[in-house]
Amino acid sequence: MEPLLFKPLIRQIRWGGRRLGTVLQKEIGDGADYAESWEIADQPEARSVVASGPHAGESLQQLMTQKNGRLMGRHADLKQFPLLIKFLDANDWLSLQVHPNDQQAIRFNPDENGKTEAWVIVDAEPDAQICAGLRSGVTAEAFLSHLQNGTVEETLHMIPARTGDCVFVPAQIVHALGPGILLAEVQQQSNLTFRLHDWGRMGSNGKPRQLHIDESIECIDFERGPVNPVVPTPLSDGNHNFEELVRCEYFVIRRHTSVDSFAIRMDDRFRILMMLEGSAQVQSETGTVEIKKGTTTLLPASLSSVSVQPQGKTTLLEILYP
Repeated sequence: MEPLLFKPLIRQIRWGGRRLGTVLQKEIGDGADYAESWEIADQPEARSVVASGPHAGESLQQLMTQKNGRLMGRHADLKQFPLLIKFLDANDWLSLQVHPNDQQAIRFNPDENGKTEAWVIVDAEPDAQICAGLRSGVTAEAFLSHLQNGTVEETLHMIPARTGDCVFVPAQIVHALGPGILLAEVQQQSNLTFRLHDWGRMGSNGKPRQLHIDESIECIDFERGPVNPVVPTPLSDGNHNFEELVRCEYFVIRRHTSVDSFAIRMDDRFRILMMLEGSAQVQSETGTVEIKKGTTTLLPASLSSVSVQPQGKTTLLEILYP
């Protein structure tokens, strides 16, 4: 099976902007609210479809059903693709929210997974901020009191958003993105979100958007406290140096920055490549695909060897399932 390119699924949400088009070259219309590009998705309401090549027009779910062994390799027992891959353009504050873990998700929706995620910031304005967790010592009672009194900001751990930073956000962590941030997001295959606070905004119908206070309080891990950007782990493969940003039970994220060719070791597992800067050719025994900034490709597990040939300096993420 050849490397796969999918048609991006563009989502318009009130906090979005236009950088999915102007910076990442996605096809967008005239609006100013283009918030998310779902690069690889296997959700009931949003399934990725192959854009070109021998499998053009086939959905990711079809590939999971009909060609599971070639696509997934050692993980061929999975019936749903395990990761949801996105680019996000935050042009306004996202709602303050929390995601359940796997055990909690089953109680709320038996067909959903928990949602642990990670962000890698592609671009950030100088004053951009992220809420990542609660301040140390904030209890459930104190948090709920601040939420009811309109002072919830006093409980939040705020960090500056800097280009190149990676923030790992496990399930059960309160979080929100501020305006001026363009990022790549890697997460469990889940669309289950509980909204705590929406900054006093109205929905398109002129009414406040629905909040999920009880569900959120049940899900929050009040012992976790603040979350800060990860410290990358340097790795080397022969003459090629790279970084591991995240390793958890759901995904591994590595960052490659290079002007020279390098190999991606497949070891019977799929890989996802997200190009954050520059362009390159991805060569395998089944063919070559061109990827540029904003392009995502899925490398099936059946590939025995893959070589990345940068065209100048490139930065890309390599994402795999543990």
